[in-house]
Amino acid sequence: MRITVEDVKAVLATVIDPNTGKDHLASRSVKNLVVDGGNISLDIELGYPAKSQFASIRSSVLAPLQALAGSVSVSINVSSKILSHAVQRGLKLMPNVKNIIAVASGKGGVGKSTTAVNLALALAAEGAAVGILDADIYGPSLPMMLGISGRPKTSDGKTMDPMENHGLQVSSIGFMIDPDEPMVWRGPMVTQALQQLLEQTNWRDLDYLIVDMPPGTGDIQLTLSQKVPVTGAVIVTTPQDIALLDARKGLKMFEKVGIPIIGIVENMSTHVCSHCGHAEAIFGQGGGAKMCGEYGVDFLGALPLTMAIREQTDAGQPTVVFDPDGPVAAAYKDIARKVALKVAQQAKDMSNKFPSIVIKND
Repeated sequence: MRITVEDVKAVLATVIDPNTGKDHLASRSVKNLVVDGGNISLDIELGYPAKSQFASIRSSVLAPLQALAGSVSVSINVSSKILSHAVQRGLKLMPNVKNIIAVASGKGGVGKSTTAVNLALALAAEGAAVGILDADIYGPSLPMMLGISGRPKTSDGKTMDPMENHGLQVSSIGFMIDPDEPMVWRGPMVTQALQQLLEQTNWRDLDYLIVDMPPGTGDIQLTLSQKVPVTGAVIVTTPQDIALLDARKGLKMFEKVGIPIIGIVENMSTHVCSHCGHAEAIFGQGGGAKMCGEYGVDFLGALPLTMAIREQTDAGQPTVVFDPDGPVAAAYKDIARKVALKVAQQAKDMSNKFPSIVIKND
């Protein structure tokens, strides 16, 4: 039996990507397909990071092709290629940063920074190049959460290299001030500091830059939405009615400035007793999912309130690093995968595809 390219495509059209729910042909992830006599070779190029799933995705494609081909040799390479995606109208992408994701909340105390850190670590664990920016100028927490001390280095006196730990590139005002020093700054100084941290850090070829936003809808949020090219925003809330009330304000703010809402994370969804394992919804139940239904946005997942998450983060070893194979890390990784998939489905950045138009007077 002579196997043709069309035979192979017909098989590939039946193999569903477990993350996108689409077959590999429809999602255009099949690249470099070659059928040469007794050999079939192709690449599966995913638009999202999924290093832990490369083997299973390869097997899901290999099995039906081997059944089709019999003794024919089949070679499959699975990889990820993260592209840049569209941002607010009128803004250009930052150099060396493909996608900026803001992690925000309407109010403090909902575990936004813990969620942002573990989200960044989960994306990095799947093979993406990830940075995280601490945009909470008044209360920087990333140095402690990521177990980083010291000050950034600079080679030119104008820019600084990001600090690093756990595979993340990190920038925070907390690296440049004493931990006990209060930031007694007015709004313009705070927004200027944010822009300097963002633009004067030497980020190195990032697929994703996670921005850990301060709570609220004030100067920093407006500066980010008007001057920083943001791919999308993740809203963190608890099921509590008061937290949801403020989360709605954050969601509406991003909508007004043209930043897509990637989805909502419900943190502290249930309290899990460290002694008996009993789970109890002490902040209410189902609030995040209900809010998603009201506003037509994706529910990214629910996270528990456990002592272990707090202890690990305080020790500079967030859950995804400390217990990478545990159930809570799995929840963070599932949320990260949904975020990456949502970003991959957005319109691609085409700004560099258009030629510059120069008008000269003769």
